[in-house]
Amino acid sequence: MHVEERFLKYVSYWTTSDENNTQIPSSDRQFNLAKLLAKELKDLGLSKVTLTDHCYVYGLLPSTPGYERKKALGLIAHMDTAPDFSGKEVKPQIIENYDGNDVLLRGTGAYLKVSDFPDLKKLKGKTLITTDGTTLLGADDKSGIAEIMTAVEEIISSKIPHGDIWIGFTPDEEVGHGADLFDLTYFKADFAYTLDGDYEGEVAFENFNAAEAIFQIKGVNVHPGEAKNIMVNAGMLACEIQSMLPEAETPAHTEGKEGFFHLTSINGDVSHAKLHYIVRDHDKNIFETRLNKLRMIEIEMNQKYGGGTVNLKVNSSYSNMLEVIEHSPFTVDIAKKAIASTGLKPISRPVRGGTDGARLSFMGLPCPNLGTGGYGFHGPFEHITVEGMETSVRIIKEIARLTAELPEEK
Repeated sequence: MHVEERFLKYVSYWTTSDENNTQIPSSDRQFNLAKLLAKELKDLGLSKVTLTDHCYVYGLLPSTPGYERKKALGLIAHMDTAPDFSGKEVKPQIIENYDGNDVLLRGTGAYLKVSDFPDLKKLKGKTLITTDGTTLLGADDKSGIAEIMTAVEEIISSKIPHGDIWIGFTPDEEVGHGADLFDLTYFKADFAYTLDGDYEGEVAFENFNAAEAIFQIKGVNVHPGEAKNIMVNAGMLACEIQSMLPEAETPAHTEGKEGFFHLTSINGDVSHAKLHYIVRDHDKNIFETRLNKLRMIEIEMNQKYGGGTVNLKVNSSYSNMLEVIEHSPFTVDIAKKAIASTGLKPISRPVRGGTDGARLSFMGLPCPNLGTGGYGFHGPFEHITVEGMETSVRIIKEIARLTAELPEEK
């Protein structure tokens, strides 16, 4: 089956995860796609295919005879789509021989603009797939799934020599839980790649250190006519906390490896208020300095307004995988060679976010991230090209071939 056909089939499945549900999977609808993928893996002849109670799909393409002692490769993608925008009833627009100009999204009348997405110019002449504007597309990460499935099928049909190749599809990556229950005692790869990036010629192995920080503020509410020296307005204290953070250190003012404090929500009243932040930085020491800044704010606010007025909770999310990948540089070298074999120039940029691969790397599975050819993720301007997906398929196949050339495991 061609990668385009697979992709269009997968995006028809509604798999949005639920950021308000801590169970895994956070939405039962993810099982619908998971069941399909497990069946397709079995139909391709893979062994050890399983769908877990928590919606993880695993499968093994056993090694070619004579390659049993080669390193085992893993290929991973996630099934859920982001809750930032609707993922229900996706209606893709397929534009053959794209002319390089703005694209009308017929469902809403909005335009996918070259001025907003300059990389569109590079896609001229290709087959472009967009949304109709009413939903996201789901290329994040159903393109990765389609590319893995297509590559596996072609590895089998072309009889490309390979060691063991493990396949893993995860739920809930978009809400930060994709790697939580990933079973590395079952998925016995020596290293792996997540297919979950944009430009198909990229291999990423640096990402943010990340945490969430939640301020809970307890106020004192009395009648405003009798409030002098009694009232503590929790809403005002929330505003004061935000004012204590550097104005320029937000996502809107940073790029590259620059970190930030990102206020994702603020709500409350006189009696109680809550601030929710995500904190990011590539540099581990600066990241810790950022968290200590928040801890000092908690102390200062309680000194000013009384103990117990402000409570801060910090939860670690993920760490910079570079710390792990530095000890397995061959994972990056193989990917770059595979990318170069397609005629593309390999690039590696620091990821201003995180992937399942970051978590998995610290769990013991070195796991850089590969591009899928998609852009504009998490919203109505998401788009991808058929040619980009085809290139990603070739890269995966070449990675499998190059892995089989590595020295045998002892």
